[in-house]
Amino acid sequence: METSRKAGRSSRAKQKHDLASLLRKSWYHLRLSVRHPSRVPTWDAILLTAASPEQAQLYTWQLQRAKRMGRIAPSTVTLAVPDPDGQRIGSGAATLNAIHALALHYRKHLLPDLHSQVASTNGSGGGDDVALAELMAKKHILLLHAGGDSKRVPWANPMGKVFLPLPYLAGDDPDGPVPLLFDHILAIASCARQAFGTEGGMLTMTGDVLPCFDASTMTLPQDTSCIITVPITLDVASNHGVIVAAKTEHTTQNYTVSLVDNLLQKPSVEELVKSKAVLADGRTLLDTGIIAVRGKAWSELVTLSCSSQQMISELLKIKKEMSLYEDLVAAWVPAKHEWLRKRPLGEELVNKLGKHKMFSYCDYDLLFLHFGTSNEVLEHLSGVGSELVGRRHLCSIPATTASDITASAVILSSKIAPGVSIGEDSLIYDSSISGGIQIGSLCIVVGVNIALEDHISADNSIKFMLPDRHCLWEVPLVGSGERVLVFCGLHDNPKSSLSRDGTFCGKPWKKVLHDLGIQESDLWESSSTDEKCLWNSKIFPILPYSQMLNVALWLMGLAKPKTEHMLSLLWKSSSRISLEELHRSIDFSTMCIVQEQNSNILPKSRAYQVQVDLLRACNDEATACKLEPKVWAAVADETASAVRYGFKEHLSESPGSLSCHEYQNNHYDGQICQPFHPRMVKVELPVRVDFVGGWSDTPPWSIERAGCVLNMAISLEGSAPIGTIIETTETTGVLITDDVNNQLHIEDYKSISAPFDGDDPFRLVKSALLVTGIIHDNVLVDMGMKIKTWANVPRGSGLGTSSILAAAVVKALLQIIDGDDSTENVARLVLVLEQLMGTGGGWQDQIGGLYPGIKCTSSFPGIPLRLQVIPLLASPQLVSELQQRLLVVFTGQVRLAHKVLQKVVIRYLRRDNLLVSSIKRLVELAKIGREALMNCDIDELGEIMLEAWRLHQELDPYCSDESVDRLFSFASPYCCGYKLVGAGGGGFALLLAKDADLAMELRHRLQDNKDLDAKVYDWQIFL
Repeated sequence: METSRKAGRSSRAKQKHDLASLLRKSWYHLRLSVRHPSRVPTWDAILLTAASPEQAQLYTWQLQRAKRMGRIAPSTVTLAVPDPDGQRIGSGAATLNAIHALALHYRKHLLPDLHSQVASTNGSGGGDDVALAELMAKKHILLLHAGGDSKRVPWANPMGKVFLPLPYLAGDDPDGPVPLLFDHILAIASCARQAFGTEGGMLTMTGDVLPCFDASTMTLPQDTSCIITVPITLDVASNHGVIVAAKTEHTTQNYTVSLVDNLLQKPSVEELVKSKAVLADGRTLLDTGIIAVRGKAWSELVTLSCSSQQMISELLKIKKEMSLYEDLVAAWVPAKHEWLRKRPLGEELVNKLGKHKMFSYCDYDLLFLHFGTSNEVLEHLSGVGSELVGRRHLCSIPATTASDITASAVILSSKIAPGVSIGEDSLIYDSSISGGIQIGSLCIVVGVNIALEDHISADNSIKFMLPDRHCLWEVPLVGSGERVLVFCGLHDNPKSSLSRDGTFCGKPWKKVLHDLGIQESDLWESSSTDEKCLWNSKIFPILPYSQMLNVALWLMGLAKPKTEHMLSLLWKSSSRISLEELHRSIDFSTMCIVQEQNSNILPKSRAYQVQVDLLRACNDEATACKLEPKVWAAVADETASAVRYGFKEHLSESPGSLSCHEYQNNHYDGQICQPFHPRMVKVELPVRVDFVGGWSDTPPWSIERAGCVLNMAISLEGSAPIGTIIETTETTGVLITDDVNNQLHIEDYKSISAPFDGDDPFRLVKSALLVTGIIHDNVLVDMGMKIKTWANVPRGSGLGTSSILAAAVVKALLQIIDGDDSTENVARLVLVLEQLMGTGGGWQDQIGGLYPGIKCTSSFPGIPLRLQVIPLLASPQLVSELQQRLLVVFTGQVRLAHKVLQKVVIRYLRRDNLLVSSIKRLVELAKIGREALMNCDIDELGEIMLEAWRLHQELDPYCSDESVDRLFSFASPYCCGYKLVGAGGGGFALLLAKDADLAMELRHRLQDNKDLDAKVYDWQIFL
C-alpha cells in the first residue's frame, strides 16, 4: 500500500510539471467546442458577477471581445451581472442573483409569450415559473465570480483581476491577442463541460485562480453538488477553506470521490486535527472554489434563485452578506445546518436546498495557481510556468543598443521608446513609455502612458524611475476626464493597518511619515472609525501629469533634496484620493475604448562593479584594484540598511564608556555599592544542515530579491555541539575563553568598538556585547563577566557554526540582563552582529540553529528585510525515515569557501544570467522540497538535493574537488540524493540513501574505506 501511494505521488509530481501539455490540450478542446459545439458540447451560458453596473459594462465588453476572438461560442449567452445598486451582497447572494438574471434573460428571449404575464422583479408567476425552471434545469452554465475590489492586486482594479494578462502559450499564436487569465480559465472550464454530459447543471469558479487539471476526466455524482479539492500541506490550509471528507466512496490513482462531512474556513492545525481533516499522508483537502451542481440539486438551486430577489432585498436592508463558500454551500452539508440556521436567511437556505448533500472530487494532479497578490502574479510568470511565458507579445521595442531591457522582462501590448531601461522579471502591459524612463526589477507597470518630452528639460537624461519591486498604473476618473497616477510596493498589503505591519512602497508607515515630514491627519480623517491603512489613505494627488510624476518620486523617497520642500507643498495643496475612492471612481467606459542620473538609479554596489569591469576592460588594473574595496563596502552598507532598520545605531558604539578603574574612582566615591548577585547562563544550540535554497539568503541577493531556504536543526553525537556559558563576577572586566584555550581579558570597555580586525578571534563575542546594549548601557560597571564558548564540530564544517555560536552568545547575554531573548529578536540581532563583524553572510545559519526541527524560511526584500519562518509539522513517519536514510558525513576536507562568496557576489552584481537563473531555481526547489517533505516523499527530496548540488556547481565549479567527487561517486549507487552543506568546498556532506538497508550498508562501507577519509556522524533532528 505504501509503495503504491509513493508511486502515485511521484506520478502526480511529474504531471504537475507538465503544465504546457495540459494547457495545450485544454485550449485545443476550447477551440473545438467553439467551432464545433455539436461535436464537442459547449456552455449554454457564461455568467460573470461584477461589483457595480460600471464594472459590469467593462465585463460585457470583455465577453464580447472573447466571442470575437473565438474564446466563446456564438450560441453561448453571456451576461455580466452586477450586485444590486453596487452594494456588496456576498458571493452566495451574487450566485443567486446571477442565476435569476439569466432566468429573466431566458424568459424574455425564449419564452416571450410568458413574459408579459410575469412580474419582472421577483420572477413569480405560477406555471410560468415551472416552465422556466424546467428550461433552466436543462442548461449548462459557467459562473465566474469576478466582482469585488482587488485590494491585494490593486493595479488590476481598473481591468478586473480575472482579465489580467497571463501570456502562457502566447508564442503559439504570435499574431493573436495577449492571453488573459480569463482565457485560460475558459480553456480549463471547456473540458469540465464534458463531465456534465446531458444532465443540466452549473460550474462555479473564482476569478483569481487558475486550476490546472484535466477537467475532462472529472467524475461528478448525479443530482447533487460536488466541490473540487486537492491535497495541500497544513500551513497552506490555514489561509484557505478546507473540506472534511468522509470515507472514500470511489477512488483511483488520480482522484477520489467522497461525501463532505464538514467545512472549515482558515483553520488552525488544532482545528484540523479535532475535525479529523488531516489525511493519512499528513495533508488536508483544499477548497479550490470550483463547485459543480447537477440534476435535482441544480433544479432546486434554480427554483430558489428565481425567487431570490426578496432574500437579496432583505440582505441589503440589514447590510449583511451571504457567502457562497460559507453560507450557501453549508446548506448541502448537514453538519453545518445548525450553524447556518443562525445566519442571515440561513433557515431558508436549509429548507430549500438541505435535502441534497455535497461530495468532494479530489484531483491529486490539480495545480492551484492563485493570483491573490501582485507578487503571486510575477511568481507565476517566472516560476513553474515560466517556460510557457511569451515575454514579448504585440509590442514595439527599440534595438538593444538603444535601450536596456532585460531578457526576463515581460512586455505585452506596449510601446517602448529608445532610452528606456526595464529590469528583470518586470511586467509591462498596455503601456506607452517614453525615453529616459527607468523601471526596476520585479516591477509591474499597467495602463501607463508616459510621454514627457514636452514637460521636462532635456538636460535630465533620467526623467522618471520606478524602483525595484514597485507597481505603477493609471486610473481614469469617471466624469472628469482626468487620469490619476497610482503606485505602491510589490509586497504592500493595502489592508494592513498603520498600527500593525502596514507598508507603503515597501517601507513601514511610521518611516514614510517621518521621511516625508507629513502627519497621519494628512492621510486619514480623524473622525473615521476604519483602521488606517493604504487602502483608505488619501495619498495620491490629482495634478497635471508631469507634476504627478515628480510628486511620485518624492513619495517613493527618490526626489532630489533641493526639490523635496517644493514637492511637499505641492502634494499638501493638491486634491488627493485613496485606493478605496479610486475603486468607486474608475471610468470603466474609458477602459473599454483604450485598452540628472542620481545614486538611486543603481545600487552603489552594482554601480561600482560596473566601473571596475570597465576599468579592467580598458587594461587599467591599478585603478580597478583601488576601486574594488568600494564594491564590498557598498554591499555591506546596503545590507546594513536592510537588516539594521529599527536597530539603535548608538548601541554599536561605546561613547562615554569608562574603564573599570575610571568608573570605580569617579563614580563610586563616597557611595555604597549595590550587593552582587551571581548569575550563570548556559545556552546550547544545534547545527544546521541545508537541503536546498542556500545562496538565496546571501546579500545582496536577499535584499533585492526573494529568498527561500529549506534546512534542519540537528544534534551531533548525542548533543547540541555549539554553546556558551556566561557567568557574572564580582570583579570587573570581561574574560573571554574559547574551546582552544585562547583567552582575552578586557578592562577598557572603550576598546570594544567596530570595525574589528578580521584576524581578531574574539570579535564575535565583542560584537555580541555591542548589539545587546551591554557596553553602551554600562551594564558592566559594577560587575564583570566570564564568557566561555565552544563548537564541537570540525573546523570548516559548513554547518553554520559561526552564526549559530553568535546566536548562542547573544541569547545568553540577553538572559543575563533579563533582555528580550525571543528567537525572533535573537535572529535579528545576529544579522546586525554579522554586519558589525564584517563577515557579510546570509541569514539561513542562525535561523537553522535557533529554530528547532525542519523549517522553510522565506525572505522578502526591502527595508527592513523581512523573514518568515514556517516550521514543518514533521510526522513521526517522516522523522523516522529521514533518520534511517540520511547520512551526515564529514568529508575530511576543510571548507575553504572564503573566496566562493566573493566570486558569486561579483557575478550577481554583473547580472550573470546563468547565476540569476540558478539561484531562482534554488528558491523554487526549496518550495518544492517543503511540499515533498510534508508529503513524506523522501525520494523526491533526493532528486531535489541532486539538482541543488548541480546548481551549486554552476554557481561555483570550485565548490567541489576530487576527494568530494570520489566520495559522491562511491556513494552514488546507494543514494537517491547527495550534496555538500553550506556553500561547499569541503566540510560536511548529506547522503540520502534509497532505503534504510542501503543506508546501513553505505555507512559500514564508508567506515571501512580508509582511502576516503570520511567520518559518519550519529545525528538526531533537534526538536
